[in-house]
Amino acid sequence: MSEIICQWLNQELKVSRTVSPKSFAKTFSNGYLIGEVLHKFELQDDFSEFSESRVSTAKLNNFSRLEPTLHLLGVQFDQNVAHSIITEKPGAAMKLLYQLYIALQKKKKSGLTALEMQTIQPQISGRLQNMKSEPFREKLKNLIPRQTDFNLMRVTYRFEEKHKHMKEDTAPKQFENLERFQKLKEEQRSFDIEQQRSNRRRQNEIMAKIQAAIIQIPKPTSNRTLKALEEQKMMKKKKEAEDVANEIMQFEALIRKDLQAKESVSKTNLDRADQATTDLLNTYSDDDYIKKIQKRLEEDAFAREQREKRRRRLLMDQLIAHEAQEEAYREEQLIHRLMRQSQQERRIAVQLMHVRHEKEVLWQNRIFREKQYEERRLKDFQDALDREAALAKRAKIDFEDQILREKEVHDQIAMERAQDSYKNDYEICADILDQILDFSTKVADYRMLTDNLIPPKLMHDWKELFFNGKPIYERMPSKHSTAQLVELEKRNLLDSNDYEEYKNMVGEWALSEEMINNLPPSNNSILGHVLHRLVEKSLPPQAESAEPEVPSFAIKGCLLGKTLSGKTSTLKSLQKDFPIRVLSIDTLVQEAIQAFHDNERVRNTPVTENKDGGEAPAIPQENSKEGQLTVRAQLGAQSEKLLKKGKSIPDTLLVNIMVNAINEIPMSESWILDGFPMTVNQAQLLEEALTGYNRNAVETEGKKTQISTLAVDPTSSKEVPLPPSAFDFVILLDISDTSSLDRMNHIMAEEFSPEISNKVTNQQEGEESQDKDGDQNLRDQIQHRIVGFLDNWPMLEQWFSEPVNILIKINAEIDKEHLCQKVKEIFVTETVKKKNKVEKKLEEKEAEKKAAVSPAESTPTPPPPPPPEPEKEKEVHSQKEPSKTPSAKGKRQSGSPKGKSPGGKTPVKKSPAGSTEVSPTPTVPPPPKPGSEEWVYVNEPIPEELPSFLVPYWEIIENSYINTIRTVLRHLREDQHTVLSYLYEIRTSFQEFLRRPDHKQDFVAQWQADFNSLPEDLWDDEEAKAELHQRVNDLRDRLWDICDARKEEAEQERLDIINESWLQDTMGITMNHFFSLMQAEVNRFQDTKRLLQDYYRAMEGKMPVDNNKKSTRIPLVQLDGKDISENQLRIPLVPRISISPDASVPKLKVKTILKGKVDGSLENVESSFESDEKLVMDTWQQASLAISHMVAAEIHQRLMEEEKENQPADSKEKSPQMGPNKKVKKEKEPPKKKKTDKKAKGKSPPIAEASPVTVTAEEMAEIEQKNELKLKIKEEHLAALQFEEIATQFRLELIKAKALSVLEDLVTKVVDVYKLMEKWLGARFLNEMASVEKLTDIARYHIETATKIQNELYLNQEDFFINGDIKVFPDPPPPVRPPPVEKEEDGTLTIEQLDSLRDQFLDMAPKGIIGNKAFTDILFDLVTLNLGTNIFPSSWMHLTQPELQELTSLLVVNSEFVDWRKFLLVTAMPWPIPLEEELLDTLQRFKAVDEAQTGTITFEQYMQAGLWFTGDEDLKIPENPHEPLSFNRQEHLIEFFFRLFADYEEDPPLLDYTEMLFYFACHPDPMEGVYRALSVAVGTHVFQQVETPMLIAEKTSFSTDVSPIEEFPEPEENGAREERESKEERDEREQKEEEISENLNTEKISMETLLKVFQGGNEAQDTNRFAGHLKIENIYEESFIKTFQDLGAKNLEPIEVSLLLKHPFIQDLIANYSDYKISDIKMILQRSEHVQGSDGERSPSRLTEEKK
Repeated sequence: MSEIICQWLNQELKVSRTVSPKSFAKTFSNGYLIGEVLHKFELQDDFSEFSESRVSTAKLNNFSRLEPTLHLLGVQFDQNVAHSIITEKPGAAMKLLYQLYIALQKKKKSGLTALEMQTIQPQISGRLQNMKSEPFREKLKNLIPRQTDFNLMRVTYRFEEKHKHMKEDTAPKQFENLERFQKLKEEQRSFDIEQQRSNRRRQNEIMAKIQAAIIQIPKPTSNRTLKALEEQKMMKKKKEAEDVANEIMQFEALIRKDLQAKESVSKTNLDRADQATTDLLNTYSDDDYIKKIQKRLEEDAFAREQREKRRRRLLMDQLIAHEAQEEAYREEQLIHRLMRQSQQERRIAVQLMHVRHEKEVLWQNRIFREKQYEERRLKDFQDALDREAALAKRAKIDFEDQILREKEVHDQIAMERAQDSYKNDYEICADILDQILDFSTKVADYRMLTDNLIPPKLMHDWKELFFNGKPIYERMPSKHSTAQLVELEKRNLLDSNDYEEYKNMVGEWALSEEMINNLPPSNNSILGHVLHRLVEKSLPPQAESAEPEVPSFAIKGCLLGKTLSGKTSTLKSLQKDFPIRVLSIDTLVQEAIQAFHDNERVRNTPVTENKDGGEAPAIPQENSKEGQLTVRAQLGAQSEKLLKKGKSIPDTLLVNIMVNAINEIPMSESWILDGFPMTVNQAQLLEEALTGYNRNAVETEGKKTQISTLAVDPTSSKEVPLPPSAFDFVILLDISDTSSLDRMNHIMAEEFSPEISNKVTNQQEGEESQDKDGDQNLRDQIQHRIVGFLDNWPMLEQWFSEPVNILIKINAEIDKEHLCQKVKEIFVTETVKKKNKVEKKLEEKEAEKKAAVSPAESTPTPPPPPPPEPEKEKEVHSQKEPSKTPSAKGKRQSGSPKGKSPGGKTPVKKSPAGSTEVSPTPTVPPPPKPGSEEWVYVNEPIPEELPSFLVPYWEIIENSYINTIRTVLRHLREDQHTVLSYLYEIRTSFQEFLRRPDHKQDFVAQWQADFNSLPEDLWDDEEAKAELHQRVNDLRDRLWDICDARKEEAEQERLDIINESWLQDTMGITMNHFFSLMQAEVNRFQDTKRLLQDYYRAMEGKMPVDNNKKSTRIPLVQLDGKDISENQLRIPLVPRISISPDASVPKLKVKTILKGKVDGSLENVESSFESDEKLVMDTWQQASLAISHMVAAEIHQRLMEEEKENQPADSKEKSPQMGPNKKVKKEKEPPKKKKTDKKAKGKSPPIAEASPVTVTAEEMAEIEQKNELKLKIKEEHLAALQFEEIATQFRLELIKAKALSVLEDLVTKVVDVYKLMEKWLGARFLNEMASVEKLTDIARYHIETATKIQNELYLNQEDFFINGDIKVFPDPPPPVRPPPVEKEEDGTLTIEQLDSLRDQFLDMAPKGIIGNKAFTDILFDLVTLNLGTNIFPSSWMHLTQPELQELTSLLVVNSEFVDWRKFLLVTAMPWPIPLEEELLDTLQRFKAVDEAQTGTITFEQYMQAGLWFTGDEDLKIPENPHEPLSFNRQEHLIEFFFRLFADYEEDPPLLDYTEMLFYFACHPDPMEGVYRALSVAVGTHVFQQVETPMLIAEKTSFSTDVSPIEEFPEPEENGAREERESKEERDEREQKEEEISENLNTEKISMETLLKVFQGGNEAQDTNRFAGHLKIENIYEESFIKTFQDLGAKNLEPIEVSLLLKHPFIQDLIANYSDYKISDIKMILQRSEHVQGSDGERSPSRLTEEKK
């Protein structure tokens, strides 16, 4: 099976790691390959989160992610299986992979994906699996050891292995020690034996002396003593016999019991077998066979009894024989004792002396042993102390390591938090930059669309989107995607901004100067009052929270901070100085659980729940269910239940425990919470429990009361009071994370201090163990606590700072005493603040009580009013009193706004009855207008069901109005984008149309080809020229025809664009949008009118009127010409003509729009714009008239109802009511006229005064009061209606003005585009004509000059130019440049001459060595004869025989041989002489190329590695193409060096690069050359010995030897300079010695390498290394062997270079070895040339000048 699984994994799936059966368990132990297998089957989408690491966290992550997928496949997988795989249990991974293989094959056959498999599963099992995943991770986390444990096990295993190896190493030593110990022990044993023998001999001697002193007494006769002894013997025998008999009986009883038990078991087994098989074997039963079995069993039992009897008989015989033997032995002993009894008495004296001596010895030994015991005890005690000290030291070291690890963990957590914060900030900044980029690109796009003129509205919308973080570009919304939601949010945001601009009349809807002067009030106060009253009636009454009558002086606070910030210790110190109660949530939870364990019961006396003010929440009534347990015990039971399940206590339960503890504290006692609340949720729950207020609920209530946005009640604008805080102060002990960790470590370090351990008594051991457990738990949790505090504190800080800032921060990283002092000071200041606050509140309450009592005492009974207006006063008071009494939820200002007393107002209107008696005084102020601040609103009771109908009705009105406005404004905004896009599209499409391809270039190319194909003999012919001119004219006419045709097509395209119906349709759609705005305003007015009508009629007690009239509908523009019947339309449509012919709009606007030259194509635009303006004006007039008619109809309906009500049954009652009825008819007149009419009407009827009064005064007053109320209701209703009419008329006028401006702007933009198209068309036609003229001019010029046109003539649309990149016929071919040739310069041999010399020398001496004389003869022959081959340059031809001998002497070390390779190397100069570093770099490159390390390379490898110089030279390219290029000498020199030193006998030729670099190591200073050669041989730089001054080589082309006379020509004059130079040389030498001392020649050199560097001949003076090819032995070999042996290398192993250079022989050899000196042969050539040019005389001074 393992091979099948491995084949499946390696070949079919091709996993990333090869799997073998041997390493199967280890390969799959981290779960990575299992995830890869599932990922290949597209089941593990989160495979990127898997890790290949083998640490425990990676394994836990991998297997936690695998668990849901494996359960989805139905593979059995739990934490035990995962633990078996992780621990590499044999067979566990193979079993899981086999199950996975079967499941994946089934899945492959079914063809289901992971998503389909999840959907197939039932939903309950999926949820259950999700719930199981987290416990699986926790259980697996508990099973898997931590990575630190793994590392510890690995370290332990390594140390155990080391211990085992050490034990194995020490085992032989121990065995030797054991043998030595045994040998010593044997020696001690032999010594003891010898000592015992000597003691025995001494004792025998003493005994012999005693025997000699014994007196022989005769044996007495037998007496009664013998009989007594015999009787005793018999008694003893009988007793022993009885004991033996009892034992035998017990033995038999035991055997009998065993037999009976066996027989019973066998019988029961047989019986059971018989009973079980009787029914089955009845047909096969045989009585004889059964009887035989029974007989056989009986015989076996009898035989067993006989065997037992025989065994018992044998035992008895053995016992009797043993007893007889013992009896005989006892008799012998008795006789022996009787014989010795007398002798013993004689020995007593001697033995006493001996015993005394032994006692003395024993006493001495005991004293000595006690001393040893005491020393051993002291030593053991000291060892125990040392061991404890060592253990404490080790524990301290471990503790310090633990501290470092915890700090690393904390730093890692802090770094991760910083990275997360940086990542969040980075993402925010990236989003902002993306938005800025989108904003910039959007602006750029629209600048292209609008020709750099962006509309302000678009820019404003983009800014809003940018500031709100919304994407500016539209995203492609998919179904149920976030992009779709983002687009909806963008649309709602822009719609809201447009609606706010429309509502506030700003931005695009800003008013003109004419309309600003007629601006109506922004709010209908009467309508706002009505809506506010209806909303208040509809909302349910709220129970206000009861506050304590007497506020408490107790302080309530909490102390927060990180773990170990000093909260508890500070509160303990504070509790000592102040009477406060400290509440800790941990202590309270423990007390609650303990109360549950103690079965704490409620006392007999009932406990009031609302103790101390009753602000705490009601306690859940569970006492009856749980047996009268206290609340604390019940909460403790719930907490223990959760803790036993391993869950954390929820915030609600913690808050209940804390609130229960707070309720038990008296109200006058202060309390402070220790470290609670820890989260925002706990703070919110605690505040709600202690104060009864919820901040979110208060905010939502404030929003509910302000339900209307179109009309606001100014009298109800109250600010929501801030909810009281649960705390008076909150103190934060601020401390850094590192300080918290340091304090934790300090607490743990105290456990290891020896002083504390010595002070701990036995009684405190239990408490100390508990504290240690708590400290250990705190140490394990401190990281999580710090992280939790850092996560929750920002929200807590905002919570305690937002409404009222009660947060106080203290730096807790100070001493404990200073911290406690600061907290005490803060507590004192907060106590003083609380006291002042409570006293101020008490003073306010007392002042309110006095203010409430004083008006009652001051106004017991009002004085009688003056006679003119008694009814008026009663009417006013009667209106105000009911306004205070109804359930208005605390609204005291409904009757008299802004708290003004009723007495401060004068009566507004006079009754007709009272007007005749008293005339108005001139000092009375004008009556208040309805809706003003002084106006008293009518608050008569209304039916209860009316608000439930009118409030939703108003919400529908408001929502419909707002949604309609927003929808229309959205369409207008989108239409603006559409217009800009369309205009840009037609501009670009027209430009593309103008740039459409033409075929003029074909005609031009044909003409050019014909022109160039003209024979050369006709170029100067006049008739031919005339013919060519005529062809040019024909070409021009044809091109002009093409231009005219293109112009006509462009004009027709422009006319088609203008005649499109787009402009008319767009203007019609735009007008319909504005008509929809007008319709929304009219609908709002109609619905508001109905609401006011129903409200005031209900207040008057009348039934609502059924309004069967149809709503006013503003007609829309019909876009298409289809005829539709009116029955099929919900909204009427009008054609695109004016409704009223009387309304005429002046044509000034059209003229300004179409200014300039107006062609006939724009007449249609002019006519359509005029008709649209007329249509807008007519629609506006129609809507305005409809609103006026609705108001007039409402007033008329009021008058008709009053006339019906006031039909006179009596003329007495008719006269007082005429005034107000006539007054209503003139509501629309100016205010002054109203007053005069009122007065006139009030005084007109004289009948009321003269008629006899039949009604009582009280009835008359009631009638007057009712009439006054009705009049006030009507006045208020009509004022609200008129206000709505004015506002709606103003809105309609604003919409009309905006519509006209939008239409005008649209027409202006379209006309500008049409004019721009005309401009483009004309300019393009003129440019095309001009380009044709240019073409004809150039053609005529070439005709007259009789030259061909080689470059292409390009004519495309309006562009004409001569294309220099394209030629019609090719140019003549350029001349061929000759190859480069090397020239002779300054006697330097060319590469060709060097190659020829190399070939000749190679034929003569393939090994490279030629005799001195033969070499001179060869050179002389080549110079003198030259053989016609030009081997040497001309300067060499004048060399004489002596000069050639001198040249040879420079190259020869001894007097025999010359190395011709060195000669060619010198003659090839100038070439760059390498520095030592360059030689070493070149050597390293050659070695890098030589992969086989053979020491030889090929030509390709040689060119790849390169030398210290390259062949790249700055060669000038001659301008004359007939001149050859310059010769690159360095490039050819590199190739020549390979030919010079390579071995051409091999195929391919091979170069020994080390041997070649030895040649290049030559230097003008021979000692420097030797060191350079040594450096090449060793491979690194070899430092020179600084015992003698040396010349430092520079990188020059050449240097010569200089004589001492030439070096120092004037010693007398340059004495000071010599001293200065000697000092400089001394300083350089000291500096060089320091460098050498720092960088010693630590490299080693072998004997073979040294022989390669120093190669000599047979003679000691011959130091020519190049003669080594001919010599068999090196003359230095014996010296080198002796040198190596002197330096300690007996076997000639490699030695250090520094040690070798210190040997005298090597120093001598280096100083005298001149084989690495490079010579200057050009000195001889220069001298030869000089001699030929002079008279032949030569002097030393002249030679010196030549050398210089």
